[in-house]
Amino acid sequence: MTFNDNASVGGSTARRRGGGAAIAGGGIAGVGAIAVLLFQLFTGQDISGLVGGGGAVGGGEETRIEQCQSGADANERDDCRLAAGQLVLDQFWEGQVQGYTPPQLFVVDGSTSTQCGTASNQTGPFYCPPEQAVYVDPTFFGLLRQQFDATAGPLAQLYVLAHEYGHHVQNIAGIMEAHPNKGTGPDSNGVRLELQADCFAGAWVGDMTEQVDENGVPFLEAPTQQQIADAINAAQTVGDDHIQQESGGVVNPETWTHGSSEQRQRWFETGYRNGVGACETFGIPGGSL
Repeated sequence: MTFNDNASVGGSTARRRGGGAAIAGGGIAGVGAIAVLLFQLFTGQDISGLVGGGGAVGGGEETRIEQCQSGADANERDDCRLAAGQLVLDQFWEGQVQGYTPPQLFVVDGSTSTQCGTASNQTGPFYCPPEQAVYVDPTFFGLLRQQFDATAGPLAQLYVLAHEYGHHVQNIAGIMEAHPNKGTGPDSNGVRLELQADCFAGAWVGDMTEQVDENGVPFLEAPTQQQIADAINAAQTVGDDHIQQESGGVVNPETWTHGSSEQRQRWFETGYRNGVGACETFGIPGGSL
């Protein structure tokens, strides 16, 4: 398990939104097209939501995530796990960033329109800076398992959420503004932003047992080595080189937007071992990324 069963997680402000059929730009849809869509997502488009992607559909009804009160609930359901993860991540970043303001978390049901394009399981989790909002469709994790042989277990899912929270921190701290994402390549600002978000996620995982609920009960159990390996596996799976290989393409670093599998694993581990202060990806040469 990841959450302590008796931890109180009922204070999340996460909302469920959607209800439309999942679609993708150009009419590509269905499980058979996921490899192509993820290839486009991770190597050609901006997953952090800095630009739009795909045609928008109706936003859908917005509702609370019901019956998500305890750590046991979070261990049983992906949507509740994400909502509970919001509480833990906000508490962590409140202690790291002065004047921290939390993002809004939307758990997507089917698809929904955003200011950054359509959110669905085929566009993957992303952060939308204009809204200061994170969008995640939990069924995305199943697609990672099917198409890219990722384990995508509970801690890996929280790693993905923590990565998107890393983009929020970059936004409110002025990092995105100082280092605008204007191109691709192994030394690009886009790759540096993504690797830093991986490092931020690792820093949170390294500190995750320090956050407690209103009764002083730790939200999360200490992660096992297998759970850490699962999170690292998720980081490796979404490396640009791995996505290109699995999609049947040629590995071309000049098109990279997120970094290689080795880089994503290494920066996650850097944050996990050394904390937020070690996550400086902009002050180093490209060869050291």
